[in-house]
Order: sequence, then structure tokens, then C-alpha cells
Amino acid sequence: MVVEASIAGLFRTVLIILGAFVLLRFLGQLMMAKRNMEEERKINERQRAFEKERSQKLRNFGKVNILTKSKRKTGISHQAEDADYEEID
Repeated sequence: MVVEASIAGLFRTVLIILGAFVLLRFLGQLMMAKRNMEEERKINERQRAFEKERSQKLRNFGKVNILTKSKRKTGISHQAEDADYEEID
């Protein structure tokens, strides 16, 4: 079998190689964009969780929770109210 090199065959091979290179580069950029979007989504999710926790802590700032032994297991807490005391002479 005799194989002859031709300008058309060489040109076609170069175009195939360039096409594969461009396709791989495009897919790489697409995958990078997807990864960046996923990272941004995770960062936004962490930021929302942080803000939610912060607002909850600011809302409960200064309040006292009293846990009884039976309630510690279930995690239910009762909030205590302020009591006024008078001094006795």
C-alpha cells in the first residue's frame, strides 16, 4: 500500500487538529465557568448562613435561657423573665 502526501490531506489534518484544540479549549473554559459558579454558590450559601446566625444572636442578645436536666436531652429551653427584688431592712 502506497500512501501519498497531498496538500489537501495535510490541510485537512491541520484543520482537524486545530478544531480539536479549539473544542478542548472551549470545553475547559466552560468547565472552569461551571466550577466558579459552584464556588460562588457555596460562598453565598455560607454568607447567608452567617448572616442568619448573626441576626439570630443579635435578636437573642441579653436573654437568658434556663435548661432543666430533663429538657437538656430534648434541647427545649424556657426563657426566664426579669424579677424585681426589694431590699429588706
